[in-house]
This record gives sequence, C-alpha cells and structure tokens, in this order.
Amino acid sequence: MAGDIRVVLRDIGTLLIAIGIIVIFTTIVSLIFHEYDAIKYLLLTAGIFVGLGAPLVAFFRNAEEATFREAMITAALGWLLISLIGCIPFLFMSEYGIGRGMDFLSAFFESVAGWTGTGLTMVVHENNLPHTLQFYRSLIQWVGGVGVIVLTLAILARPGTGSYTLYRSEAREEKIHPSILSTVRTIWWIFLLFTVIGIILLWATGMPIWEAINHCMTGLATGGFSVTDDSMVPYGLASRIVIVFLMIAGAIAFATHYDLLNGKIKKFFKDPQTQALIFLIIAGGVAITIINFINGTYGKNILISLKESGFQFVSALTCTGFYTADITSWSNSAKIILSMAMIIGGAAGSTAGGIKLFRAILLSKGLGWRLKRALSPPRRVLAYKLGEKNLSKDEALEEVNEAAIISFLWIILLFVGVVIVTSSMHVSNLGDAIFEVCSAQGNVGLSVGITSINMSPIAKIMLIFNMWIGRLEIIPVVVLIKSIISRKSY
Repeated sequence: MAGDIRVVLRDIGTLLIAIGIIVIFTTIVSLIFHEYDAIKYLLLTAGIFVGLGAPLVAFFRNAEEATFREAMITAALGWLLISLIGCIPFLFMSEYGIGRGMDFLSAFFESVAGWTGTGLTMVVHENNLPHTLQFYRSLIQWVGGVGVIVLTLAILARPGTGSYTLYRSEAREEKIHPSILSTVRTIWWIFLLFTVIGIILLWATGMPIWEAINHCMTGLATGGFSVTDDSMVPYGLASRIVIVFLMIAGAIAFATHYDLLNGKIKKFFKDPQTQALIFLIIAGGVAITIINFINGTYGKNILISLKESGFQFVSALTCTGFYTADITSWSNSAKIILSMAMIIGGAAGSTAGGIKLFRAILLSKGLGWRLKRALSPPRRVLAYKLGEKNLSKDEALEEVNEAAIISFLWIILLFVGVVIVTSSMHVSNLGDAIFEVCSAQGNVGLSVGITSINMSPIAKIMLIFNMWIGRLEIIPVVVLIKSIISRKSY
C-alpha cells in the first residue's frame, strides 16, 4: 500500500476520534432537558466517528509524518467525512421533533453549514428544534470555527513536525509559541475565555441563559446559527452591541488577541489586519447607511438606518451571518457592498471566512508597489513593507502572487456557483444569486431567500461545494481532486 495513503488514513482516524469524543458531551444537554430519545442518535454518531477512527489509527500508527501535500488531502477529505458522519443527528431530529428528521441531502447541507461555520440553514423554525439539536448545531459551529484539526491537535497531542504540517493544512500559518502544540492550546484557552465572557455579557443584557450560551458560541465562532426564528431580531440594543463585539472578536486573529491579553495594546492596534477590519467596518457601515437612507429603506430615520446597516455589514465582513433586518428589501447596490464584504472576510488566523484581510491588504499593496515601479526611475530602490515587517522584492512578489492566485481561484469558483445556482433555481435577479453564493463560499450565512429545504438538489450540492472549498481556502480541495484524478499514489 502506498505510504501516503497510510499517512492520510491514520490522520483522518485521529480526527474522527477527536470529533467522536466531542459529540458524546452533547448527551449532557439531552439529559438536562429530558430528551432521552435523542441520546441514541448522538451515541450512534459518536460510535461511528470512533468506530471508524480507532481502527485507522491502530492499523496505520507506524506511518511516517505527513508531508504538506498529504496534510492538505487529510484536511480536505477529513472535513468532508466529518460533515457526512456529522449529519446523522439531522437525519433523525428536526424542527418537527425527535425521530422526524430531514432528507439526506438537506441533513448533509445542514452539517456542512455547521462544521464550516457558514450559517445557511435548511431549518425554518429554529425555536422548534429539540434543545439537543439546537446545542449540537451550535457546538459544531463552535468547534468548526477554530478548526477540527486544531481541536484534534489540542486533544490528541502528537509531537513532531507532522503536527505543524496538519495545522498549516487548515489554512493557518501563525504560531503564538515556538511549539505548535502550545500554540493550539493557547488558541483554545483564548477561545474558551472569550466564550465564557460572552455568555456572561449576553445574559447580563437580558438574553435568556440558553440563548446566550448558543448565540455566544456561534457568534464568536462567526458561524451564525441561531436558536430563534429571526436570528437577532428579537433582542434589544444592548444584546446586539455585545453580539457585534463577539463577531468582531471572532474575526480578529488569535495571535493578535494573545498580544492584547498580554497587555500589548499598541501592538494589537498596529496589526495590519486589525486596522483593516476597523477601517472597513467604519467605511462599509457608513456607505450602506447612506444608501439605505437615500433609498428610504428605513424611512428617513438616519439612526435606524445606521443601526440596521451597521449590524448587517459587521455580520457580513466577519462572516457570521446573524441578521436584524430583512436584506431582501435592500437595494442591489447595498447587497453588492455586503457581497464584497463577504468575499473579503476577516483576519487570517481567526474564525472568519472569505479570502481573508491579509490577502486583500497584499493585493492593494501589490497594486501600489506595481504603480510605483512603473512611475519611478529605473535605478530607484523601492521599500516593500507590510505593517512593521520589511520584505525583499522577491518576498513581496511571492506574497502578492500567492494572494492573487487564491483570490483568482476564489472568484472563478464563485462564478461557477452563480451560474449553476441561477440556472438550476431559475433566479431572475443575478445580484441575489451572487449574494447567496458569496455567502456560502465566504462561510457567512446571510441569505436573500434562495437557500431553503425546498431548493433545487443541484443548487444544494453546489452550495455544499462552495462552503467546503471556502472553509479550506481551495488549495487542499484542488490537491485532493488532482490526487484522485492522477492516481499516482492512490
């Protein structure tokens, strides 16, 4: 058997065991709310995770450390397999009660949306879901927001270079500590700390404790699943303000949060991605506020326009998907701005999706550098600087080229998604189709009504693919597909 298959299967087995352990804890909610029938479905799910994972780890435990190619295949295949097994609770539970689940494709869609932190949903009445399923949806977004590989490395620590290779395969580069195991554990401690603080703050604003727990988990993970039918519509200004801060916190890199928690406030605010996030929130929020005010979306009340427009823009840019307003009534120009925000997304190294702020920064920097080179005398020496970091010319070009390639692939796959969704759903408004696919591929969850349990199966499959590639930032999926087609090692 080829060596790379052994490595991939062992590491996927490790992922499955870690997720199985997490799913078991959900049974506590079933016991608390006396939903005993739900326990068997959770144990079935956990049993399949562990039952498949344990033999893989046992049979291939002596496999070598993963190369970056093998780690990317593990990430792409692992996320797909986890979503597939993770859809079991949705097959047996829904808003119609325990024992009355969704059809397979809808359940798989819901699972992918949860694990990828997207927030698009097949559920119409979230408040009718069993408490077990409400928490399960929040939990998979909470775990998926940080990353299943990051969770696995934290729980089932394995020393060696393979840990960092797996860590990178999940679209993460930052190292808070020299040791990757220390890094992932610090990430989880920060995430747990913010989760506890967020729950307390939401509860203090008057949000019921159950809703505070679930909304904090999905808000901080920039996931967007809710336990109410209308997301954040039922809550007052104080709760919404806390939610906004949770969404922003989720979209800031964990390494940057580590600086803040260690008292390095100036370093926190000097981070280029944090600066870009703050700038875009202000600029985008003001732009949509003005558009909605001019169009009379909220009458001629500038404060209401600011409140609703600002919340929706933060939700889009941070890739969370919570909403307080009916976006379907907004103008196409306002929807386009939200779509652009969903494409950009939050910081690299955060829980947010999109192409990431650092790539947007690199592309804008690259344009500036290219113009300077074109307009400068041939012998002029140009400085290449990104934040506080000085780059050589070759380093700068390499960074820009990589950002351009990912962004180009992102747009191409976005275009494919728009074409398929438009044709399969007969969507007459192209702007709405672009918005929906941007939401899926950006792992956001805002919707203009296209996503529903009754949508075309072809459109469901396309959006599932968009969510999957969006979470993994495309390259691991490309490597997986290429490996399957070429069959060089498989």
